[in-house]
Amino acid sequence: MASHQEQKQRTRAIKSVAIIGCGPAGAISIDALVREGAFDLIRVFERRERPGGCWLPDQEGTRHQLPNLDKIADRTADEPVEAPPNLPTWAPRCSKYRFSETSIYPALETNIAADAMEFSQEKIPEERSVWSVQRHGADTPFRHHTTIQQYIESLVQRNGYEHLIKCNTTVERIERKTAGRGWTLTLREEFPNRDHDYWWTEDFDAVLVASGHYTVPYIPHTTGLTEFASAYPGSVEHTKSFRHPRDYRGKRVVTVGASISGPDIAATLANVAEAPLHSVVRGRYHPYFGDWAFRHPQIQRHPPISHVISDRGQRTVVFEDGSHLPEVDRIVFGTGYSWTMHFYPEMPIRNNRIPGLYMHIFPMSEPDMVFVGAVAAGFTFKVFEWQAVLAARYLAGRVQLPPLEEQMEWEQERIEKKGDGVPFTALYPDFEEYFEDIRKLAGEPQDGKGRWLPPFDGKWREAFDAAHLKRIAMWQNQNRDAEERLERENGTVASRI
Repeated sequence: MASHQEQKQRTRAIKSVAIIGCGPAGAISIDALVREGAFDLIRVFERRERPGGCWLPDQEGTRHQLPNLDKIADRTADEPVEAPPNLPTWAPRCSKYRFSETSIYPALETNIAADAMEFSQEKIPEERSVWSVQRHGADTPFRHHTTIQQYIESLVQRNGYEHLIKCNTTVERIERKTAGRGWTLTLREEFPNRDHDYWWTEDFDAVLVASGHYTVPYIPHTTGLTEFASAYPGSVEHTKSFRHPRDYRGKRVVTVGASISGPDIAATLANVAEAPLHSVVRGRYHPYFGDWAFRHPQIQRHPPISHVISDRGQRTVVFEDGSHLPEVDRIVFGTGYSWTMHFYPEMPIRNNRIPGLYMHIFPMSEPDMVFVGAVAAGFTFKVFEWQAVLAARYLAGRVQLPPLEEQMEWEQERIEKKGDGVPFTALYPDFEEYFEDIRKLAGEPQDGKGRWLPPFDGKWREAFDAAHLKRIAMWQNQNRDAEERLERENGTVASRI
């Protein structure tokens, strides 16, 4: 754990910053750092072919993999890759699966309102898809994924930041420089038409981690699942790889999960898969949405899976209440993602969060490293802007953090209030408190340098809550339409009899 004095000393001479990732958090971090006017070098390393992060669709023909279900369940699947000796050098293309694909499917829309989501100085375009208007009305607050990806990329383009970004480049390792200050990054660039990667190193005074935490799917340990997946390839998947409802038409499907993607996929497949669709829930639903998606008349809820049987040609899912479902075609897990830092395995990850991260930004053990985006249940993307501005000002030496003892007290008090797992990182329901704490700590721009943060606007929260009610109304309408359709069909059958 770095002392308070070390924290101050290490930020005094920061002139070069590496940003890991160019999704929404990385894109707004570029602007925040540039506007401080304090750095000689800013470099962004993005492993995909363009900015966008988890909003960038996969290229045609991309295949998602679940290479080792045991490691996925243990949250250890994204392992470090050893660099070749004597860098820089060319080496055969890395064969390690890196989970770099995204969860974008053709119909995907945002699930929070654009007004609450957008950065304070850059509006999300008023583009509404036909699908969204049909379901939510002409004033639908949601935006199609293509609009969002273009919005992220436009942040880079409109300000001429393209030259700062190195795409198709993975940060494979970060290490402390020998002198103890600054970092050495080991980098690997992929080339689409070559069978070799280029490896090299670069040194920086500080590192800003904006690599996100929606990359490596999490699927809990389930007895017999590995054997089932092996016996019937394609039968086990994560919602990250969901693309087209037609792929499930007439199939016997089990969905698992009731947070964000679980309800979305269940509601989407209820009228497509064999009826009923079987949904595994634990009786705990997302606080925003409740269980409305699962009230569809063609969804049957089940307790957790006990085990899966695949020997002697069976395809049976057995639930914890002893009931079983034979002839299962697909099991789709909407069970979240695992935090991973393959490039810095020394950073501890506990209960799927990074401990010792003051204000969800500052590692108490690493004074010249900052995080942007290490939160859940917040105003994505807006909260990234607040974090990026504070992080940039801190690296520029214009912000002084409280003593280490106070930082540790902040974490302990939050653990007592929220728990020592993912809920620790959830800003809900105290959005305004967090935004204002960040804004006040960041302070105003100095000498015209720096990005300005406005006070928290209660209208953002109103738009945020109203959008959730629209999603609930959508599911209510779908449920009612399905009930009416089934009544008509049953009436037709009865009249024929």
